[in-house]
Amino acid sequence: MSPLVQLLASAVALMMAMGIGRFALTPQLPQLIAEGQFDLTAAGLVAAANYLGYFIGAADAMFARRPNQVRLRLHGGLWLCVLLTLASWAADGFWSHLLLRFGTGVASAWVLVMITSLSQQIANANQRQSLGALVCAGPGVGIALTGLLALAAHLLGLSSAALWLVYAVAALAMLLAVRPWLPRAMEPAVTPSGMQPGATRSVGIGRLGLVYALYGVGYILPATFLSQMANKQFRGHWMADLFWPAFGLAAALGVVMVSVRRAGRTSSWLTATLWLQGLGVVACLMGGGIGLALGVVLCGTPFLACMQLVMQRSRELAPHTTQRNAGLLTACFALGQLSGPLLAALSNHYSGSLQPALVLAAGGLGLAGVLVLLGRRNPQASLVAGRVTS
Repeated sequence: MSPLVQLLASAVALMMAMGIGRFALTPQLPQLIAEGQFDLTAAGLVAAANYLGYFIGAADAMFARRPNQVRLRLHGGLWLCVLLTLASWAADGFWSHLLLRFGTGVASAWVLVMITSLSQQIANANQRQSLGALVCAGPGVGIALTGLLALAAHLLGLSSAALWLVYAVAALAMLLAVRPWLPRAMEPAVTPSGMQPGATRSVGIGRLGLVYALYGVGYILPATFLSQMANKQFRGHWMADLFWPAFGLAAALGVVMVSVRRAGRTSSWLTATLWLQGLGVVACLMGGGIGLALGVVLCGTPFLACMQLVMQRSRELAPHTTQRNAGLLTACFALGQLSGPLLAALSNHYSGSLQPALVLAAGGLGLAGVLVLLGRRNPQASLVAGRVTS
C-alpha cells in the first residue's frame, strides 16, 4: 500500500475523530445553551467529561502493543465517534450530553494515539517526515469543517439536534472513504540491545509531560468557549459562527508553517508556540471583535503546531518508544484539558465570567514556555537515554 495514501487516510481519520468526534461540541454550545439544555457552568462540566474520557482513552492506548490491540482501538474509536455523534441527535439535557461527550473523549484519544504512532512510523520508514508532520493538520481541517457546517445550520435555522445528525453523516462518509487505506500496526520492534523498546527511558519526558499538561489547560478554554464568547459579543449574529472555522484553518496553516521549518531547534519553536498561545488568551481577555480575532490567530495558529512539536521533541528524546510516549503525553495533555473546563465552571460560578480562568490559562502557557527553555539549557535533557533499566 502506498505510504502517501496511508498518510492521507491518517489525516482524514484525525479530521473526523478530532474535528467532529472531539471538537463538535464547541460550535454547538451557543445553540445548546439557547435551547435551554444547560447553562454555561454546566457546559464546562460537559466539556470536562469529554476530557476525562480523553484521559482514560490515552492512558489505555499506552498499553496497546500488539497489532490486534492497536487495530481494535483505531477502528473501534472511529466507529464510536460516528455512533456517539449520531446518538447526540437524540440527546436532550445535561446528563445525556455529558455521557456522550465522555464516550467520544475515549474514542478520539484512541484514534489520536494510534494514528500519531502509526503515521510517524510510516513516514520515517519511507523518508516522508514532512508528509508525516502534515497528518497533524487533519484536526484543523476538521475543526474548519464543523465550523462551516455550524454556520450553514445557523443560516438555515436548524436545531442542535439536526446539526448533530449532519455531523454524524459527514463522519460516516469520511470513515467509509478511508477505512481500507488506514495504516496497519506491525509487531513491536526490538532495540539493538535485544530488549523491547519499553525497556528504555529518557531524561526529559517527565518535564515534557508537565509542559504538555500546562498547554492543555491554556489552550482548552478558548478552544472550548470561543464560539460562545463570539456569540455573546455579536448577539447571535451569523458572523459569530465565522470564528470557529477560522480557528481551524489557522491551526492547519500553523502545522504547514512548522513542517517546512529547518530541521532542529524544536525547543525554540515549541517555546514560541506556547508564548504565542498565551498572548492569544490575553487577547481573548480584551473582549470585543478585535480581541477575539486576535485570539483566533494567536491561539489557533500555534494550536496543532504545538502538539506536533511536543511529539517531535518526544521522538528526539526517545525514538524507540513512540507509541508509549504518545500515550503518556496525551494523558498528561488530557489532565490539563480536564482542569480547564473545571476552572471555567468555577470561574463562571463565582465571578459570572471566564476572565479569572483565562488569566490562569495565560499564566500556565507562559510557565510552560519557561520550562521548555530550562530543559533545553540542561544538557542532560537533550540526551537520548541508551541505558537499560535494571
